[in-house]
Amino acid sequence: MSALTPEELEERLGDPADDANPHGFAAAVARDEQDAFPEELCAELVRCGFHLNYLPAAWGGTFESFDRSLTLVRAASRRDVNIMPGTMFSIIAATCLQLHGSEAQQRRAAEILRGGGAVAFALTEAAHGSDLLTNEVRLSPEGLLTGEKWMVGLGLRAEAVYVVARTGERGPAAFSAVLLETAQTPEGTLERVPAPLTGGMRGIDLATLRFHDTPVPRDALVGMHGEGLEAAVKAQQAVRLMSMAGSLGIADTAVRQGLDFAVERTVGRTVLAESPYPRRELAVASAALLAADAVALGAARGVHVVPESFSVWALAAKHVVAEACDELIRHCGTVLATRSVLREGERGAGLFQKLQRDSAVVRVIDASTLSNLRSYAGQLPTLTGGDGGEPDPAVLDTVFRLDAPLPPYEPARLDMFARGFDPLLAGLPKAAAELAGSEIADLAAELTEAVTGLGDLVRDAQQRGADPNALVDAAERYAWLHAAAACVHLWHANRDISLYGTGPGSTGWLGAVLGYLLARADGTDPRRCGARLIPALDALLALREVNRMFTAPPVQLATSR
Repeated sequence: MSALTPEELEERLGDPADDANPHGFAAAVARDEQDAFPEELCAELVRCGFHLNYLPAAWGGTFESFDRSLTLVRAASRRDVNIMPGTMFSIIAATCLQLHGSEAQQRRAAEILRGGGAVAFALTEAAHGSDLLTNEVRLSPEGLLTGEKWMVGLGLRAEAVYVVARTGERGPAAFSAVLLETAQTPEGTLERVPAPLTGGMRGIDLATLRFHDTPVPRDALVGMHGEGLEAAVKAQQAVRLMSMAGSLGIADTAVRQGLDFAVERTVGRTVLAESPYPRRELAVASAALLAADAVALGAARGVHVVPESFSVWALAAKHVVAEACDELIRHCGTVLATRSVLREGERGAGLFQKLQRDSAVVRVIDASTLSNLRSYAGQLPTLTGGDGGEPDPAVLDTVFRLDAPLPPYEPARLDMFARGFDPLLAGLPKAAAELAGSEIADLAAELTEAVTGLGDLVRDAQQRGADPNALVDAAERYAWLHAAAACVHLWHANRDISLYGTGPGSTGWLGAVLGYLLARADGTDPRRCGARLIPALDALLALREVNRMFTAPPVQLATSR
């Protein structure tokens, strides 16, 4: 089966605004009201090969690059983000098996996944959350598995489950991984029950798995003893890319709904989109969406080129995307006003509330906000402590030049910790210098100065008597500045082509996202620089007019039939 394109997927699934479309918004809201799994939509996605987009060719998949998969998943999840757990929850188990599974284990997983089945991933436990080193599920020397895992995606229907269990007493090396075929476990030794219901992403298959001296065959061990947790943490970096696609799909629909209402609604003689306050709210939402898109795109391409830095790139991008998408939903809700809370009576009623609830779940689906920041806060002294180094210009050009071919994705190159400087930040001064003399030269200079000051900020946070939250706060500032630098590099590498539907080399959208991201880095309300954000709104209004997705290389969306 050939790789599916976003445009082909759009055409196949049809106009989501058509209430009669079983793959549209109305159907998604109806499922949400009933806590129903998206069976029909997921079945259609499997028929057209969508579920193969993260599987390597050696497994019979159609994976080409993460930036392509990011856009494809976004096109599907803008209709209903539940397609992600419905078809892609196996990505983390599959990545773990790519990292250290045997050939036989990889062949079996590929067979299950190609057929539209699922391989679940069992890591977290209710009593310990993100404190993985205290997990208690244990694999005894006799090969018996005991304990309970929770919030296991597709855990009720999975044909196999990848379990990270304790085999030692302390430290990361105290955990090993096993791959169990659920049909082969003796009756009564594996109990699968529905997990607690979530407020958003309703109806998805989340399970609690209880192991009652479950026998584990010798050949079920994945890799070597003691490497299960390391493989899981590395694999979660790929998961964060796909969770960002879910957030962006939600955000695309939320902003589109806000723009549709503002363009069609008049107050007196003024179109709502031209009224000062709603226009400013929509400008903030638009700038937030463009910022999230740009940093996610850089991360999706970067994992191919600099996977060694991804323990920071993925986490920083995840934070910005989750926070920006939550914020833009709030601003769109302000514009929609009463329409944002209606459950019935008008076309699209109930959709905005579903988007709000779903976004809240996606933001914590692979790590809480605090856990996410803590995960790389400890790496900041290394990243900001040196002289910055000199990144290879070809590396950044390959990451951000949208028509540059990407090297193959090599999950084995993922690392637990970034080593050396962050090439994205180290290469900023040279890229930002190209903006000297432009209308946004002051923003470029402000960003460069802020990035230069990160080292002092991190050193101060490490001093005796410093605020105990100072290093986590520095990690958050780092994330916003990292995103701003990604936007500059995206502009710099593509000055000869159109981005977000604007003219080649246009700095309007860039000024808007830099204004937004610098405000967030400083902890100020982006509305204070509302006038600078207007070009982002103008760009999205123009893309809406021609029915394109709100992406750097715009995707043609399905039209009404």
